Amino acid sequence: MTMDSIRIYHQRTKHRTDRYAKGPGYMDWENQPDPFRRYSGALSKALPLCAKDLSTTFEQLDKRSSIPTHPLNLTGIATLLEISLAISAWKEMMGEKWAVRCNPSSGNLHPTEGYVVTPVLDDLKAGVWHYDSLNHRLEQRGVPQDEDLEHWSSEFPEGVFLIGLTSIHGRETWKYGERSFRYCHLNLGHAAMAVGYGAACLGWKARILDSPSDEEMELMLGLDWNPKLPPAEKEDSGLMIAISTAHHDPTAISTHVEDLAQLGEKASWNGRPNHLTQNPLREWVAVREAYHASHKPRKPVSKPPVLPERPMIANHCSQKAVEIIHQRRSAARYDGQTALEQASFFRMLDALLPCKNTGVWDLFPVATALHPVLIVHRVIDVDPGVYILPRHPVAEQKLKHAMRKEYLWEKVDAAPAHLPFYLLERGDGREFAQIVSCRQEIAGDGAFTLGMLAEFDANLKLGAWHYRRLHEEAGALGQVLYLEAEAAGAQGTGIGCFFDDYFHNLLGLEGDQFQTLYHFTVGAGVVDKRLSTIPPYDRD
Repeated sequence: MTMDSIRIYHQRTKHRTDRYAKGPGYMDWENQPDPFRRYSGALSKALPLCAKDLSTTFEQLDKRSSIPTHPLNLTGIATLLEISLAISAWKEMMGEKWAVRCNPSSGNLHPTEGYVVTPVLDDLKAGVWHYDSLNHRLEQRGVPQDEDLEHWSSEFPEGVFLIGLTSIHGRETWKYGERSFRYCHLNLGHAAMAVGYGAACLGWKARILDSPSDEEMELMLGLDWNPKLPPAEKEDSGLMIAISTAHHDPTAISTHVEDLAQLGEKASWNGRPNHLTQNPLREWVAVREAYHASHKPRKPVSKPPVLPERPMIANHCSQKAVEIIHQRRSAARYDGQTALEQASFFRMLDALLPCKNTGVWDLFPVATALHPVLIVHRVIDVDPGVYILPRHPVAEQKLKHAMRKEYLWEKVDAAPAHLPFYLLERGDGREFAQIVSCRQEIAGDGAFTLGMLAEFDANLKLGAWHYRRLHEEAGALGQVLYLEAEAAGAQGTGIGCFFDDYFHNLLGLEGDQFQTLYHFTVGAGVVDKRLSTIPPYDRD
């Protein structure tokens, strides 16, 4: 029944050329949700701003063995948060001021909250800490009982701690209505990959744990401690990420999750959350139903997929990785003229393929399930047209069988031999790209745009909770594209508004075997000179 409910939700939240998914219909600016959650009364700990001292370059991320391992301490955790979930800058224009974060968010609404779960570390007490990104500090939410403190710390293997990511769906529904559940999990994927990049910069490892259930996450992070919180402001379980130093296995904590959840149930929970709006947010029944229908059960600890060890196209970006991460922006528009270098284009595609060489694709504990279909506009020595990048060999045959029979499936000669990049159809696809993207001009003005086709039906049959996972993988791909675009001197933009079935029809796809979940575009961004940039934190 839950699988059927998720299919129904997915169909009802598709944008169509004659109507959009159900939303609020207007912008209630006076009741816009606060994008920052704080817990008054909780013990807080200011974190040092030390990311600027991190010497890891962006090109080093392809060679994890070349990155020195930072010790697991408060400075390391502070650095990880500063380059994954923190504010990267403030923007100001015409008296309006807003924050830009390392982890992008649809509509800059930021439904994702971050938590750190640790044993006793130097200068950090054991327990559950909420990350206050507005002030770059930790707030101690969960304190183990005195008699449980030793047991709590013993559940953490040496060199391992946890990052928990949650969603406040009400922040998204304020603007996007029923489609918000999709966006929240795209945002979780962006944030998770941001954590993955941050860990790699420190010489650490990051792995999403697929073992904990929703209930275990709720108990461990104290998400259900305050029943009086308005429903739309409640936090729902998202992802639990194990972090370890280079010489330890992050998945070693998987078998301890159940015990940590039980200890969390007995812990003391401190702090009062700020209300996000003056008036209660509207509760969208479809979003709530989608969350429950995609309930994640407890999963047995499984072996992660084996990543291939293969050659990678060098990115030749000697800039510090932290600088690339902090300069990332979503382009508001492109110049419609600048072409992307062929080498940079192939490098971006290569970075989307799972690979053992780099530290970031270790993040996912399950097999690859999304495949980009690209509409190329302006890439030097690459013909305009429709292309595809199957991210594993089995999917290639399935896609060939499912898509238009007249497609060429010509291997692009200029591409490196290991890159499974195929031309489907030559021609100017700018108008097509623009219409698909809810008629947004930015999709036709860049170098290329793409849609991410998910192996939808096969994954839902594994469990309705895979609906979340597919969107999270899509968000992770988007985060890779954002950073690779910046490293190439371009800019990316995630596109959440697209006409789902219009895209499917043009590709000749029928049924639910493949569904597009997220679109993205890369190009030469046009800087609005009215914008001013302000440092993220007013302290050293």
